[in-house]
Amino acid sequence: MKKFLPKILTDFALMTRRLLPSTLILLGLSGVLAMDCRAADTDKPSLAPIDTYRPPKDIKIPRPVAVEYPGVEQVQESIRRGVDYLCKKQNKNGSWGSPKRTKALDIYAPVPGAHHGFRAAVTCMAVTALIQSGDQRSVVQQAIDRGEAWILKELPRVRRANATALYNIWAHAYSLQTLVLLQERAGDDREKVDQLAKYTRDQIELLSRYESVNGGWGYYDFTVGAKRPSSIVTSFSAATCVIELQRVRKAGFEVPATVTDKALGSIKRQRKPDFSYLYGAHHWHKPMYSINRPGGSLGRSQVCNLALYRDGDQAVTDQVFIDWLDRLFARKLWLDLARKRPIPHESYFAVAGYFVYYAYYYGSGCMLELPEEKQAFYKAQFAHLLLGLQESDGCWWDFPLYDYHQPYGTAFAIMTLVRCR
Repeated sequence: MKKFLPKILTDFALMTRRLLPSTLILLGLSGVLAMDCRAADTDKPSLAPIDTYRPPKDIKIPRPVAVEYPGVEQVQESIRRGVDYLCKKQNKNGSWGSPKRTKALDIYAPVPGAHHGFRAAVTCMAVTALIQSGDQRSVVQQAIDRGEAWILKELPRVRRANATALYNIWAHAYSLQTLVLLQERAGDDREKVDQLAKYTRDQIELLSRYESVNGGWGYYDFTVGAKRPSSIVTSFSAATCVIELQRVRKAGFEVPATVTDKALGSIKRQRKPDFSYLYGAHHWHKPMYSINRPGGSLGRSQVCNLALYRDGDQAVTDQVFIDWLDRLFARKLWLDLARKRPIPHESYFAVAGYFVYYAYYYGSGCMLELPEEKQAFYKAQFAHLLLGLQESDGCWWDFPLYDYHQPYGTAFAIMTLVRCR
């Protein structure tokens, strides 16, 4: 037995690395098995929600050096190149992305449901980016039409892949902004507007249905036999979904307050005094683990602060936005080091590459909540940074994810640059 033990252990390690979600492996299998995903309605003082911004007194908030705004013409040219890339990469059926493998080790994505969710989310993001670009060229408008046709056909079929994978939440969330924009684009076509409105209500219902019993959303659920999702709730997933539900509520759609209130409560429970956020509710007992420190929260604090601010949270002030935007640019090294690494969370502070353009997109949303006179500084930062990261073919990407990474990275970058024009 001793003779074969090393080989058995090696084979087991290789098997688990290929079959289990790589994100969970890298964060520690023991943490997953021991996690407590129950709602954090505990009377332990250490777990009380943080309602006041208290950055450490002995740590000076890093401030970025001012950069020159590249110019509207250069920003617009960068957007145009990104738009051209999306039009070129659109699939024949009108969607974007595919399950084609781009590396030997890819994240856990059971077929076909996981990829249906990925493709629907990425297609919605691409259509949103094309609409927001304002590009009126016929090739762009045709790409939007084809994308809309695919969405109308395939979006209603998106569901969780299996008992453990809920990547469908990204499709339900990112489709909401797309559907609202398509309604505006439909103009006086009442039949199309009504159809898109029905789709919007359906996606609101599905997002509500897949909310965890703990409040909020996650994309993994390892609770055996649970009738309703009891997901591994992550702060950023909850914030993403809340922002999109806030958007459609503002557009006149009915969104149950019980759904968003539970999610907002989940985000607040994961907030630390300096407004860094836990990666997920399963990290309650390790708040100083690397990914939960400011460097690890760099890609999450933006979206979480924005969701809470738009709900009226008085603790999220202009100074919170400014401090975390300054961190985003002054400490962007932590994102740079993770960008394009093939394994999630392998970089410093356990940062994953797919947080890069996500962070910049939601960071630009925080920027727009600041007084107008303070926005110019950050518009220059975003534009200067993103123009420098654009690939030679016009795309942006941060993490090899089958064949979805270039469309979603490009969509995030375009939507961010549009805010900097």
